[in-house]
Amino acid sequence: MTRIAPVSSPKELGKFIDFPHDLYQHDPNYVPELFIAQKDMLTPGKHPFHEHSEVKLFLSYDGDKVNGRIAAIYNTNHNEFTNRKDGFFGFFDTVNDQKVVNALLKEATAWVKQKGADTLVGPVNLSTNETCGLLIEGYDRPPMAMMPYNASYYLPLLEQAGLRKKTDLLAYEINVSDSNDKSVRMIDALEGRLQRSGITIRQVNLKDFKNEVVKIREVYNKAWDKNLGFVPTTEAEFEYLAKDLKMILDPRYCLVAEKDNELVGFILGIPDINQILIKIKRGRLLPTGIFKLLFGKKDITRIRVLTLGVIDGYRKMGIEACLYGRIIKNTYGTKVTGGECSWMLEDNYLMNHAIEQINGKLYKRYRLFEKPI
Repeated sequence: MTRIAPVSSPKELGKFIDFPHDLYQHDPNYVPELFIAQKDMLTPGKHPFHEHSEVKLFLSYDGDKVNGRIAAIYNTNHNEFTNRKDGFFGFFDTVNDQKVVNALLKEATAWVKQKGADTLVGPVNLSTNETCGLLIEGYDRPPMAMMPYNASYYLPLLEQAGLRKKTDLLAYEINVSDSNDKSVRMIDALEGRLQRSGITIRQVNLKDFKNEVVKIREVYNKAWDKNLGFVPTTEAEFEYLAKDLKMILDPRYCLVAEKDNELVGFILGIPDINQILIKIKRGRLLPTGIFKLLFGKKDITRIRVLTLGVIDGYRKMGIEACLYGRIIKNTYGTKVTGGECSWMLEDNYLMNHAIEQINGKLYKRYRLFEKPI
C-alpha cells in the first residue's frame, strides 16, 4: 500500500536526500549529490530561493521503506515575472511503479493548486536557474556537473500520468581532438575586429570576484530575459551560486566580453566535478570524501559550458564565436580533452547552430513536462 507523507523533521529530510543513493546503488552512471549542498538547498533560511517562494517535500512509503520522493514548488518570482500561474515539481525520484508516481504527482498537484497554480511544470529543482529536466536520451554515460540523471523508465511513467512535453533541453558534446578548429584559428582575427569596435575578451578577475559577479548577473538577467522559463535571479541567489562555483572555478574557462568597462557578454565553463563526486559514497564529504574533492580537481578531463549570454545589441557580431573559440584554445596543453555545452533550448537555433559549427554533437536530451490542473 502506497502511503504519501510530508517531510516534517531533519530525519525525514535525510531520507529524502538519501533515497536516490539507494535507488541507483547498482547504476554505474549515477552521481550522488553532496549531502550538505542538498540539505542547504531544501532548508528555509539556508538557500535564498526560500526568501520569495515556497517548497513542500513529500516521501512515498511502502510500509516503512521509502519508494519515491517529490518536491512541490510554488515559485512566486516566476509567476510574477511571466504573469503565469505555474506550480512546479522537482527532486522527483521513484521506483518503477505507476501507482507510486500517480500518488506523488497527486500530492504535489494538490499543494501547488492550493497556492493558486493552474498548471504543473517539471521536473525543476527549485527553478530553471538550478538543475532541471528529465533525461530522455543519453543514458550510457554519467551526467556532467549540475545536470540531472534518472532511469529510462521515468519517461513512460510521467507520460502515463498525463504529463505532456513542454520543451526539450539539449546537451552537446565537444571533443577537442575532433572539433572544428575554424573558430580557434580565427580567434585573433575575430578579436581584432571586435577590438576595433571597442570590445575586448578577457578572463574573469578572481581578485575582484565580488564586483565581477555583480556585472555578470546584470548580463545574465538581460541576455536570457526572453528564454522560455527564465526568471531573473535575485542578488542573493546569484551570490549564493557564485560562492559555490568559485571553489571550482578556473578563470581560463570563465570569460567576459567588455566594452567601455561594461560587460556585454560572458561565458562560464566549469570543471566536471562529477568525475570526483561519482566516487564519493552517498555524497558525504567526511571522512574521506573531502580529500577526494580537494586532490581530484587537478585530474578532471572535461568541462561543462553551462551558460553563455550576450546582451541585445551585441549579438551576431562574433562575440559568441570568440568566447567558444577562446575556451577551446585555453584547453590546449591541459588535461582537458573536451566537454559539454548544456543546456540549450531546442528552438534556440542561433546558439545550437554555433555549437554545431565547431563539431558539437547532440548526445543527451532532457524534457520539461506540463499538465493543466
